[in-house]
Amino acid sequence: MSRRIGLFGGTFDPPHVGHLALAEWARDSLRLDRVLFVPAGFPPHKRRARLSGVEHRVAMTRLAVRHNPAFTVSALEARRDGPSFTVDTLRALRRRFLRARLFLLMGADSLDEFPTWRDPETILALATLVVASRPGGRAVAGEGRVAEARVRRLARGARIAWLRNPGLEVSSSAIRALLRSGRTARYLVPDGVARYAARHRLYRGRG
Repeated sequence: MSRRIGLFGGTFDPPHVGHLALAEWARDSLRLDRVLFVPAGFPPHKRRARLSGVEHRVAMTRLAVRHNPAFTVSALEARRDGPSFTVDTLRALRRRFLRARLFLLMGADSLDEFPTWRDPETILALATLVVASRPGGRAVAGEGRVAEARVRRLARGARIAWLRNPGLEVSSSAIRALLRSGRTARYLVPDGVARYAARHRLYRGRG
């Protein structure tokens, strides 16, 4: 049987329990052999954002996933010059995992924006889109189905799966705000991530 590999991209600034819960739900629901976390080097949709250095985001993501043997971290995009486009990452993974079935994890808000991504038709040919529910399960409501219909018009036979995961109201931006104000983020991020961020003073005085 071919391997089933989930691709989970993001800035992970910092990685938090919501990321881990989503990845585990996808692993269990879709019977994935591996979930590959891919911290973005220069995400094209966040060019104006002040991100922590990619070396810090890769290190924190490795700390976050280290206790789950099904989770691994790839520095593929971190090592790439220029913007991190998903289609390039999928092409590289297809060359590496010739017989694997690839699953691309995304939030429902990303599905709304998907037609504007670089080469969405090729992405649909290379991977199944796995759409995570927003808190409250809003991804399967009418707005989500409208977004799905737009994506399906891009490519005949596009594969889209709704994850129906429990939603967690936690975000990296909210955690950065907590840490910037001197508040605790314990239980929102793994302990190793919290210690790393504190040691490197990553979120002092920034958003």
